[in-house]
Amino acid sequence: MSVDTQRETHKFQAEINQLLNLVINSLYSHKEIFLRELVSNASDALDKLRFRSVTEPELLEGASELEIRLIPDAEKGTLTIEDTGIGMTRDELVKNLGTIAHSGSREFLELVAQRGQKDVNLIGQFGVGFYSAYLVADQVEVVSRAAGKESQAWKWASDAKGSFTVEPAERTTRGTSITLHLKEDQKEFLQEWRLRELVKQYSDYVNHPIKLQVKKTTGEGDAQKTETALEVVNKASALWQRSKSEITDEQYQEFYKHLSHDWEPPLAWAHFRTEGNQVFTGLLFLPKNPPFDLNAAQQRGVRLFVKRVLIMDRCEEMLPQWLRFVRGVVDSDDLPLNVSRELLQDSAVVQAIRKHVTKKTLDMLEKLAKDKPEDYRTFWKSFGTVLKEGLAVDTEYREKLGTLVRYESSREEGLTSLADYVSRMKEGQKAIYYVFGESRKAVVDSPHLETLKKRGYEVLYMTDPVDEWATQGLRDFQDKPLVSAMHADLKLEETEEEKREKEQRAKGLGPLADRMKEVLKEHVREVRVSDRLTDSPCCLVVPEGGSHAFVERLLRERGRSVPRVKRILEVNPSHPIVEHLKALQEKEPASPQVTEWVEMLYDQALLTEGSSVEDPNRFARRMTALMTELAAHSPVKGTHTPAGAVAAGPETPLPRN
Repeated sequence: MSVDTQRETHKFQAEINQLLNLVINSLYSHKEIFLRELVSNASDALDKLRFRSVTEPELLEGASELEIRLIPDAEKGTLTIEDTGIGMTRDELVKNLGTIAHSGSREFLELVAQRGQKDVNLIGQFGVGFYSAYLVADQVEVVSRAAGKESQAWKWASDAKGSFTVEPAERTTRGTSITLHLKEDQKEFLQEWRLRELVKQYSDYVNHPIKLQVKKTTGEGDAQKTETALEVVNKASALWQRSKSEITDEQYQEFYKHLSHDWEPPLAWAHFRTEGNQVFTGLLFLPKNPPFDLNAAQQRGVRLFVKRVLIMDRCEEMLPQWLRFVRGVVDSDDLPLNVSRELLQDSAVVQAIRKHVTKKTLDMLEKLAKDKPEDYRTFWKSFGTVLKEGLAVDTEYREKLGTLVRYESSREEGLTSLADYVSRMKEGQKAIYYVFGESRKAVVDSPHLETLKKRGYEVLYMTDPVDEWATQGLRDFQDKPLVSAMHADLKLEETEEEKREKEQRAKGLGPLADRMKEVLKEHVREVRVSDRLTDSPCCLVVPEGGSHAFVERLLRERGRSVPRVKRILEVNPSHPIVEHLKALQEKEPASPQVTEWVEMLYDQALLTEGSSVEDPNRFARRMTALMTELAAHSPVKGTHTPAGAVAAGPETPLPRN
């Protein structure tokens, strides 16, 4: 059977086509990064082979060298990136290079669409580094042979015009060769000096030798001849095993880009070695921007090496889930090479490493907050919500995390720390107060804050769903309890005069309080006089053991069955509306208008706490009726209010269902 008859043609998935169009249309400004991406892929293939060979030594038969080769061919206009790694089968070539299954390109395209960027610089970060080859090539051929005695070599080829071919090929040893047919204006990448420069800049730390095919001239005169040879052009030593004094900031940054496929440099890094009961080295990085898969549980963890052998690409046992944004490497001298995930979960060595790595990460964050507050604000914007999860689930680090959290507050725009809040507390203030809601705009004028603002107390604005559980975990900071302005037990300090005034106001509510309890008995557990309201007629507060309305709504939207806890309705007896209602109740104890207005005040209180009203249509009709009455009694275009007439008040009838 001829090769042509064995050749298969496949169409790219639609998302791959879109991605290739983006690449070909030069949305990537740094075209040279194609070499970094392809070398990184080759390095990963070598790491996978070395790991598997621990239990399958036969995979190394035939070629024990683990290396990467760069072979430029000026005559053919091709550059080949070759490795002696794990290789790919036919099915893996089709799956990995032609479909969406492992590339992550759908998420890449969605982010490009959201950001509308002309220069996205994100190809590698989204796991689609292979396609960066089309930045410089108009035709790409991949020949690969999977490790193993009975394996067959296969060739994948495409010009990125909607399809690719797969056919049997000749290759005597395992590994993969990627041959780029360079575009006419990209032939600079065939020059020896240019390739050396790029390897040094982007891949010097790769833990495998990168060999460049160079031409060497020997002899003189007629005896002179030119030969080709492979020459190592990188240091080929693990960066994390070098002394910190030998490594420049630029090398750390490039290693991070190699590790994370993120084009942006990291905000900070921590490089350390621990010797004692356990010996291990760590290099941790703090990204600047969140990846698209930040909330995917399977995507957390650092790379785990044992004696410089890659064991696991994402070892989640090395860091708690609330530090899943951290990228880096941990290299242990004490774990066995054939360590399993089950052993990692139960290992005392791993627990000791995890504790140390967590502490180093928190120290790194603390240093960043102290030395580079602007960079820390950038970090907080990207990862603050994730970090706060630690308060809810990990009490061991409660105190440390308390120094790292940041919130907006009533003091000014921007973020504040709890330490800064405490330093600004008014004399006599006993607690740290906060309000909970969907956004700053939703809580800034909340009626729950009225008396706190009057006293000059600063209030923190908590707008992340996790804050509900984070504050329960934190509980207090520097011996100051955290108290929600929306909870029933606000417990503000009162003078004797204020206490007497409150008791008098409670008595003054009179029969109206009983009427309100009767009307709202299915909705609230209690009606009481408020000492937190100064300008609003009423508000709903959360009883002991209850959750804020915003959290309840989010949980229901996510399919959780959350029973609604009855709130406490607090009433401001000195508000004009309440005073009118009290007068009407005394004048006409059975008046249906009192019922209407009590229900309308309750709906208003629901909206201000962040809940939805149970019957929005009825609420709208009530509001329309009220505005109609107000319009009828307002002087407009020469009309006048008749003598003795009053604006619409509680006596105004409202439509009934």
